[in-house]
Amino acid sequence: MLQRRDLSALTAGFVTVLVGYTSSAAIIFEAARNAGAGPELIASWLMALGLAMGVTCIALSLRYKVPVVTAWSTPGAALLITSLSGVSMPEAIGAFVFSAALILLSGVSGLFEKMISRIPLPMAAAMLAGILLKFGINVFGAMQHALPLVLSMFVCYLLAKRLLPRYAIVLVLALGTAIAAWQGQLHLDTLQLKMASLIWTTPVFTPGVLLGVGLPLFVVTMASQNIPGVATLHANGYRPPISPLMTGTGLINLLLAPFGCFAVNLAAITAALCMGKDAHEDPARRYLASVAAGVFYLLLGVFGATVGALFAAFPKALVLAIAGMALFGTIAGGLATAMKDEHLREPALITFLITASGVSLAGIGSAFWGLSGGVLALLVLNLRRR
Repeated sequence: MLQRRDLSALTAGFVTVLVGYTSSAAIIFEAARNAGAGPELIASWLMALGLAMGVTCIALSLRYKVPVVTAWSTPGAALLITSLSGVSMPEAIGAFVFSAALILLSGVSGLFEKMISRIPLPMAAAMLAGILLKFGINVFGAMQHALPLVLSMFVCYLLAKRLLPRYAIVLVLALGTAIAAWQGQLHLDTLQLKMASLIWTTPVFTPGVLLGVGLPLFVVTMASQNIPGVATLHANGYRPPISPLMTGTGLINLLLAPFGCFAVNLAAITAALCMGKDAHEDPARRYLASVAAGVFYLLLGVFGATVGALFAAFPKALVLAIAGMALFGTIAGGLATAMKDEHLREPALITFLITASGVSLAGIGSAFWGLSGGVLALLVLNLRRR
């Protein structure tokens, strides 16, 4: 039963969805347009993605009582922008189905869990800190463009952490929204509620598209999204069985792929918002934050046609500030865990630096390469000691 002290979890869930949509919804629109989707099909894509994320967040979090947060594959969407040119919509849907089937297979077979369980905790924490670093930096970068708004939020954060730490992010969000409204930066005048509907597209399986779009989509989703997602869970002390999580996300992805759900995976950045002390003081009740996020995802899925207008109403500086401040504690905890083991300190540092650099090679993000660099350093340094 919900209690007053669970209010921070509800806020964390809202901020999770706010950050997730505002940071990459534009990429989804562009990917859908490149596949030849009109407004109704784009709304179907957003509805399918919202339903997939909502169902998996709620079901998996309640099943394992840990904050399991899912998200669409942002690197996957970016990949689709360049790879769907000249590909028909049925062929694109066929690639989505193929990728989802591979994710489902990785969960059912247990191969992904066996691989991920070998990652040392300090390196997982270093990768998490590297992923989140830019969000912490963005708080102060946003001050260049919106000093009164962001500085007021920052001062509020410091005072609230001193006096009312449980409600710090709640108060910061309320103050930021109030200041943005006073400055005329909340653009709610054009917002109209309009329900979306799912539109079925029969998949067509073309070998060239499966290999050129479907397989890269699977690799990018697993390497750039699911690996950091598992690392985020482990770095925050949560150890749910990974294979069922992969099976669940793969299955819902497979079912909704014909409606435009191109890839759903474990979240890393937004998941961290639900796993720190700001989400809930009691780690055992932080799963409520991901359940709340799931509810918001479902609501936004149903009203997918108005998602863009809704999140465009919030000024960018407010979103950057609230996301960064909500992640301060998680970044600090990740760095502390990464550096605590002297024998793993250098590999963890290399993991952190490569991940934080944002380097992208072969369409795969820096989290994967940071982990790869850390593993290489671990092997070489251990060999040197022997």
